[in-house]
Amino acid sequence: MNSKELAFACATAAEETKAANIAVYDLRGTSSITDFAIVCTATSTPHLRAVLNGIDKEIFEKHGVSPAYAERTPAAMWSVLDYIDVMVHIMAEEVRDFYGLEKFWKEENRIDRQPAL
Repeated sequence: MNSKELAFACATAAEETKAANIAVYDLRGTSSITDFAIVCTATSTPHLRAVLNGIDKEIFEKHGVSPAYAERTPAAMWSVLDYIDVMVHIMAEEVRDFYGLEKFWKEENRIDRQPAL
């Protein structure tokens, strides 16, 4: 599985757990940290936990891939799954708005996900 396929799989898993406003950014050649970033919104602490666990579980069960690091602090309203080439940020809307993480990336780096099969 290449990094783009993993990014789309993570985004699909986020969608299946009802995450909102899912954005995928292709950062190859732009970032020295990762190839792809996914940012999505959770509506509450329990929802953030469910999205985090849902992505982690689905990616492992379907693809045998575990994150190299996971920041599992849903009470902070921002958690991260780091798959090295793909980073998934799950944030509450107010945290996402406040930090403006996506302002670091150009809009042309945002890519459309492939439709689910």
